[in-house]
Amino acid sequence: MSAPASLSPTRRAWLRFRANRRGLLSLWIFLALFGASLCAELLSNDRPIAVRYEGQWYWPMLETYPETSFGGDFRTATDYLDPFIRERLTSAGNWALYPPNPYSFDTINYFAPSPDPAPPSPANLLGTDDRGRDVLARLLYGFRLSVLFALALTALGVLLGVAAGAVQGYFGGRLDLTLQRLIEVWGAIPELYLLLILAAIFEPSIWILLAILAAFGWMGLSDYVRAEFLRNRSLEYVTAARALGLPDRTIIARHVLPNALTPVIAFLPFRMSAAIVALTSLDFLGLGVPPSTPSLGELLSQGKANLDAWWISLPTFAVLVGTLLLLIFIGEALRDALDTRKG
Repeated sequence: MSAPASLSPTRRAWLRFRANRRGLLSLWIFLALFGASLCAELLSNDRPIAVRYEGQWYWPMLETYPETSFGGDFRTATDYLDPFIRERLTSAGNWALYPPNPYSFDTINYFAPSPDPAPPSPANLLGTDDRGRDVLARLLYGFRLSVLFALALTALGVLLGVAAGAVQGYFGGRLDLTLQRLIEVWGAIPELYLLLILAAIFEPSIWILLAILAAFGWMGLSDYVRAEFLRNRSLEYVTAARALGLPDRTIIARHVLPNALTPVIAFLPFRMSAAIVALTSLDFLGLGVPPSTPSLGELLSQGKANLDAWWISLPTFAVLVGTLLLLIFIGEALRDALDTRKG
């Protein structure tokens, strides 16, 4: 059954996307996983969500309490995994609400029954890494970091790519040729060598990595935007807008840009998957985020160093491959939805 002719192009695109069941299901699964990772502190944390002790309320996630608040001997920060503290919090009249996984990404389980890296157990559902940290917690926080990094890198790449491509394609002429030569020179700079140099000078940081990848990641997108602007600037509606005396910025923003964003939107999931792969690869090589930061690449590096600890590499590989597959399925459905030839 075809859609009514009165439907807007946006509505038609949404109907075509919804008709792709694999893409729609992948979108909902990805949003559910990402939403769960945004609540990682409530799902995996070594601090209780709430504590009721001797008639008083405590909120360990919002405030750090000394051990003496719960009957301990020291005024240091409370270790809520300590068996003595757990016994005090579960004694008569007292209770504590722990997250489903009582470990954060940097929590070291000093009370694990097996040496590290420990295999999966009721205490650690996916085992521990070679430093005694819970693998499930690091996967959850690492997945969130990867998706947020991919979103930020994609947003920066879209802004820079659309701006450069719009200026080149709309004005054309010598400006287009000059910017194109500058882009070719900039793109010839070896990105990996630059990362190696900066890694030797500065301390590893997610912000430095984001800035470097964003500085090089916009050029491929600008080519598509430039081509769309070159095609649309000679059409009748642009000529009519110029004849009416509209300024160039208004013509670009209101008339040409909306018609040139189709390839940009279609490539967004693929750019996100490329950003996740780039972050994971650099972390695996030790050129990405600091070592203490939860990262899928760092877990894969640990799995390579501990081949007998399959519980480190296999779940990480499954999360990485599953995330990339979801994004690819979403991208394919989005590409088909924006193709007006699909009807």
